[in-house]
Amino acid sequence: MYLEAVRRYPVKSMLGEELTESEVTERGLAGDRARAVLDVATGKIASAKNPRLWRGLLTIEGAGVPGDEELSTLLGREVRLIDVPPEGAEFERSAPERVLAEGIEAEVPHTVGTLGGASPAGTFFDFAPIHLITTSAVARIGALGPRGTVEALRYRPNLVIGTEAEGFVENDWVGRELRIGDEVVLAVIVASPRCAVPTLEHGSLGRDADALRTVARHNRVPVFDMGPQPCAGVYARVVRPGRVRKGDRVRLTRPTTPAA
Repeated sequence: MYLEAVRRYPVKSMLGEELTESEVTERGLAGDRARAVLDVATGKIASAKNPRLWRGLLTIEGAGVPGDEELSTLLGREVRLIDVPPEGAEFERSAPERVLAEGIEAEVPHTVGTLGGASPAGTFFDFAPIHLITTSAVARIGALGPRGTVEALRYRPNLVIGTEAEGFVENDWVGRELRIGDEVVLAVIVASPRCAVPTLEHGSLGRDADALRTVARHNRVPVFDMGPQPCAGVYARVVRPGRVRKGDRVRLTRPTTPAA
């Protein structure tokens, strides 16, 4: 296996950028989710997981984000950019299958989550600092969908791992470690349950409801106490920091360090 792509997202829920290499610390890739948008009216972190309110974030380049006033105009709500999460910061996640059924404009039920259940304090990650997906999983989703293809960036991974096996191979990586290049070691925590985000416009990419619908039909995986969820990719924490580069060799191993 090898590291096919490295991506970071300078502002949470905004468009990302592809890198040739990056430092990796316990806080993830350098510069990843360094800032977020705060909804002034509610005090919640803006997340495209609630597409009715925040799908516009996915039209904005996170590397060149405008100021608060222009950003508020673009999003239609008073917002401000922050680089430190408020204490107990929360975000909303619309029920993804209700979004599929009723559309992105519909006011559907949502859950409220807190940031960073498996991340260092003071970060803007929904859960863990690293999200990765394999080329095998992306190819399988594409093959099962009506377009015959799907774009990996819809799933907003930090790392795309080049794999030769077929199907959702990373489902079996939970509880194991990934060694990337000569330095970095990641511990795979859990499969990544998918929200409505992959279905939305991402810059020049149009909407694709099947980016979620196909996963919901063909890859439901138990996630903690949530029961089987539509999953694509996995979350990981950083066991050993270092530097990763496109093309690095990736090895799957048994853990040699105690679980956190």
